[in-house]
Amino acid sequence: MSITTAPAASSTATARTVLDSAFPSGLGAFVDGEVVAGSGASVTLTSAATGEAFATYADPGTGGADAILQSSVRGAAAWGSLNGFERAAILRNVSRMVEAHTEELAILESATTGKPIRDARVEASKVAEMFGYYAGWADKLTGQTIPVPGPWHTYTERVPWGVVVAITPWNAPLFTAGWNSAAPLAAGNAVIIKPSEFTPATTVRLAQLAHEAGLPDGVFNVAVGLGQTVGATLTSDRRVGKVSFIGSVPTGRRVAVAAAEAGIPALLELGGKSANIVFADADLERAADGAISAIFSGAGQSCVAGSRLLVERSVHARFIDMVAERAARLRVGDPLDAATEVGPIITAPQFATVTSLIEQGMNDGGRRLTGGTLPESLAGSSLAGGHWVMPTLLDGVTPANRLETTEVFGPVVGADAFDTEAEAIARANNTNFGLAGAVWTSDVSRAHHIAREVKAGTFWINSYKTIHVAVPFGGFGDSGHGRSSGPGVLDEYTQTKAVWVPTRAAGSPFPSLSY
Repeated sequence: MSITTAPAASSTATARTVLDSAFPSGLGAFVDGEVVAGSGASVTLTSAATGEAFATYADPGTGGADAILQSSVRGAAAWGSLNGFERAAILRNVSRMVEAHTEELAILESATTGKPIRDARVEASKVAEMFGYYAGWADKLTGQTIPVPGPWHTYTERVPWGVVVAITPWNAPLFTAGWNSAAPLAAGNAVIIKPSEFTPATTVRLAQLAHEAGLPDGVFNVAVGLGQTVGATLTSDRRVGKVSFIGSVPTGRRVAVAAAEAGIPALLELGGKSANIVFADADLERAADGAISAIFSGAGQSCVAGSRLLVERSVHARFIDMVAERAARLRVGDPLDAATEVGPIITAPQFATVTSLIEQGMNDGGRRLTGGTLPESLAGSSLAGGHWVMPTLLDGVTPANRLETTEVFGPVVGADAFDTEAEAIARANNTNFGLAGAVWTSDVSRAHHIAREVKAGTFWINSYKTIHVAVPFGGFGDSGHGRSSGPGVLDEYTQTKAVWVPTRAAGSPFPSLSY
């Protein structure tokens, strides 16, 4: 790719230029080390910053999905035949390759998704870190020797599933492609990433780089295309050993049902409606900064977003003013401008969902304190047609408001007051989700108590939204099941085989066969 510094402006033309530089022959699936054009329905890519189409590609269809599966079955056999030390060496090469192309990947991500370049750079560097981390585990997948009664030497081995299909979302395509491929590859599986049809470009480029770094043909394939064709085939074919999914609850359930009907286990990372709890004894300046980061980074398009802000009543009014003032200062604009802090909603359907939910939240009694109008810098520019939602703070979002339990997945936070610790915990748990949460307080005992009582897979104390590949991540309830990171995820991507070896010749179990 020839573009290594971000262009000065984000536009439909810029997105087209960046994509053409990455894929001179056009965008398509990545199979056996090559980009392969599809032959099915045309899929249009739209610039989140302008609302205009900038590229098309063809869906591979069920035939294309079958070809990808055939390739991956061959890749799984080749990759699984290597020992852990050989796989580790190649994955370290992948890490170095991604690190060397961080800026290229960040520009491609920003131009094709509308993610601010400052965020895309961080996420690209994290992908390099993911491959480096799991490279360190590839040669450490050990079994156990288990003492049992009798003359037996009994041990276990950890065996890869074979082909793992990972379905990734549109909000962070590059990050989630790395998050859902490094671990299964370290465990010895071949991986097929099925990215969102809206944002496939960086996933294909990541697979290209991994192949250039030494991954054999068929070990890391990318199935671009539509859920009803490619996705449906990949999640119901018995050649697949395991499915992982990141996305919405309704889609995740459909994927899990389809996989289960084919006898395929699934790992699900779904949505969230996380509570950010602020007590009067907290460092309010720090907590206000944390509340801003919790919901407005990534334009709120994050499963762990702190979309519910619960503030102790004695400081509620003051704290809400602090958050509103900070929200109004955030720089919203051109994703490829390094100064931009909040970008557009990535897809048109999600933009419609977010704006509708804001109206519903107001109809249910929420008072909109920020985010009512676009600034002139957007409204009077070529970006006016983009999917822009300004950082929005609604106060008075009570348990009766549908925003108390409905995931918005946009830069929208609903705030309300509470009086007691018990009330704060009950409000935090007043949802079927259980992905994340946080508490801000100077009382150490209270902090640990609330961290234990709130039903969430990840919980922060006096901070928000830090995650790392070395730490388990996943949710409770409607937020999914299983963990997608940390050392334990290698158990998700392997099966345990028990081997029994007699240490002495045994007699016949049947008297009639004794001599």
